Amino acid sequence: MAGYVLQKLGYAFLTLFGVVTVIFFLFSVLPGDPARMMLGQNESAEQLAVVKKKYGFDKPVGLQYLYYLNDLSPLSFHSTKETDYTFLAEGKYHAAPLFTIGTTTVVVKTPYLRESFQKNGKEVSQVIAETFPNTAVLAVTAITIALVLGILLGVVSVLFKDGWIDKLIQLISTLGMSVPSFFSAILFAWLFGFVLHKYTHLNMTGSLYYVDDFGEGRHIQWKNLILPAVVLGIRPLAVVSQLMRNSLLEVLNQDYIRTAKAKGLSFARILRKHAMKNSLNPVVTAISGWFASMLAGAVFVEYIFGWNGLGKEIVDALNTLDLPVIMGAVLVIAIVFIIINIAVDVIYGWLDPKISMR
Repeated sequence: MAGYVLQKLGYAFLTLFGVVTVIFFLFSVLPGDPARMMLGQNESAEQLAVVKKKYGFDKPVGLQYLYYLNDLSPLSFHSTKETDYTFLAEGKYHAAPLFTIGTTTVVVKTPYLRESFQKNGKEVSQVIAETFPNTAVLAVTAITIALVLGILLGVVSVLFKDGWIDKLIQLISTLGMSVPSFFSAILFAWLFGFVLHKYTHLNMTGSLYYVDDFGEGRHIQWKNLILPAVVLGIRPLAVVSQLMRNSLLEVLNQDYIRTAKAKGLSFARILRKHAMKNSLNPVVTAISGWFASMLAGAVFVEYIFGWNGLGKEIVDALNTLDLPVIMGAVLVIAIVFIIINIAVDVIYGWLDPKISMR
């Protein structure tokens, strides 16, 4: 099992390296001068030269790529010359120097995602740290709703196979998979946040926290989580429901289930002890992809509901061409995607030990 995990970690590292490379070169070929984006309309030639030198924009693309890798790497190399981009300025890298060879210092540090173009030099890592927890709360709540209700609906469909309840659940699942999240978000916000507001007491927009008008700090508004979480969970719920139904029907037709029935075990016991675990394999595989994609799919949902998460931050960064924030956010989403897939592969190997032995 340890070798299986190490193999997955190796694949994850190669995938992450590929993602970093694609992100850098994709945004490096975009039209526009990053230095001008940072300074706005009132820049001078001297200011442009200073900014380009400070951030390495005056270097060839290949060298800028190496700078970018050096910024992201936990073990990195930095010049002792103040005129060099990699100079170990105080507070820039949050680094712990290990040793120095000539004019190069080797340090251990947290990955440096650089500074926002539009937020007065605010570090991208700080921007992400302020918004990612809100997105994580939204995604975890949505996937929990999808997983619990999806498995429940899948089991109910099997219990009433080919009946009107089964057909109704399949119809709802099909509609859930076919309706785009942004359309569902607009519909739910209008219906439950506006038309039925006096009954639901839900708001059309609102984030997890709100600032008190009297300056008494931030307060949690859990009710603002309901609509975006339900909307974000509709599509994976539909997928889980269908997968659970089909997988459970297939498992119930296996020989060992028939043997259990012949031994006189009740259907509830067979379902709980034998069928459920073996039916969850495709569900676990599907839910991993959906959970990771929720971080990307949350962009539209967060923007429509005014949820101050990473998705909304990406939209704002795209509108202002704040490239470091976009690159950092995409990289964080990719890392989460990789971590989730590794975790799911390990869980899948636990559910089916034959997989980890291949």
